[in-house]
Amino acid sequence: MNYARFLTATSAVRRPSPIRVMSECWAEILNRSPKSVISLATGSPNPNMFPFKTAAITIEPGKTIHFDQQMMKRALQYSESAGIPELLSWLKQLQVKLHNPPTIHYPSSQGQMDVCVTAGSQEGLCKVFEMIVNRGDNVLINEPVYSGTLEALYPLGCNIINVASDENGIIPDSLKEILSKWKPEDSKNPKKNTPKLLYTVPNGNNPTGNSLTSNRKKEIYELARKYDFLIIEDDPYYFLQFNKPWIPTFLSMDVDGRVIRADSFSKVLSSGLRIGFITGPKPLIERIVLHTQVSTIHVSTFTQLLVSQLLHQWGVEGFLAHIERVIDFYRNQKDALLAAADKWLSGLAEWHVPTAGMFIWFKIKGIYDVKKLIEEEAIKKEILMVPGNAFFVDRSAPCSYFRASFSLASPEQMDVAFQRLAQLIKESL
Repeated sequence: MNYARFLTATSAVRRPSPIRVMSECWAEILNRSPKSVISLATGSPNPNMFPFKTAAITIEPGKTIHFDQQMMKRALQYSESAGIPELLSWLKQLQVKLHNPPTIHYPSSQGQMDVCVTAGSQEGLCKVFEMIVNRGDNVLINEPVYSGTLEALYPLGCNIINVASDENGIIPDSLKEILSKWKPEDSKNPKKNTPKLLYTVPNGNNPTGNSLTSNRKKEIYELARKYDFLIIEDDPYYFLQFNKPWIPTFLSMDVDGRVIRADSFSKVLSSGLRIGFITGPKPLIERIVLHTQVSTIHVSTFTQLLVSQLLHQWGVEGFLAHIERVIDFYRNQKDALLAAADKWLSGLAEWHVPTAGMFIWFKIKGIYDVKKLIEEEAIKKEILMVPGNAFFVDRSAPCSYFRASFSLASPEQMDVAFQRLAQLIKESL
């Protein structure tokens, strides 16, 4: 893979921050050295001046994570830009167990799998886009798509090309048709402006709840190889798949080192702690880390240590057992919303059963544009949902869809909400 051709001019000229590199080197030296070593080098503040001294966090089922004074000093101090070593090590172990990427043992320059920690997967994705996307570049997505992604791409001035999808995700034939405008060898000629990347949420897509099938992924990956573009696998709902076995990931079939995968703990550990991680070819992960060195510097050390202590206490099998409990909860929530929909919205709307995630995508029959109904009339009836136009590049275009989440409301509240919505739809027809 010629990774240099994918980099923006800004990303290509990023250099390691000398202070960041030396600080991480000094920390390693001090950890190994006798106490007689005197450091006048680091610009780290003296932790004795921090007001926070200890912490104890209770976790299920009643166990406690303790931060004594020494651990707290580390938690409140600067740390490595790629992530603290023990968390990175655990995350790499997790990726190998779940995905077994073919690139694990590749040479570094040839796309060896690497991982970095980010402040939630959204921050990581923004850095990925800014690393790859120039003004005027062609970027492939499948609408409807998470609005945060659209707003991250829009300021970059790229040409967003929609690939048709259905309840099983991206339709490979649609992708083939779009790519047929180019020849495979055009990727070697910058003037031809072949698509640089395909962005997709393969499991429980927000807002549709759709998931890509394994066969479609294989077809899409082969097209990526043929036309030499990167696949951005944004998978925040990977751990919220309702059916077994879980669908193999793009990362698991990545023999070239062309997949950049975004994972998140937001849906299963905490959304507020802001811990995500990006997995991909080492030459590109290094570019992301260089950006981190001069932006956020690193993800909160306290947050990383807290999550790391939890994960090491659980082990991979304990983490996956927790995931099963989370899935059971959301499966029941999903079933409750579907039951309410069957009860009140049959004949008024249509929908597909989601295979993962936290959302159901509804199309209201007989109403060309539901924006006013959802944004104004529904609020008057004390029900909150998201109009579908928020998930399209052209937000002004009429849309008959809306998104409903089943994460927070109780089954009783879902029933009442859809009863009110059904009445509202009938009044509007």
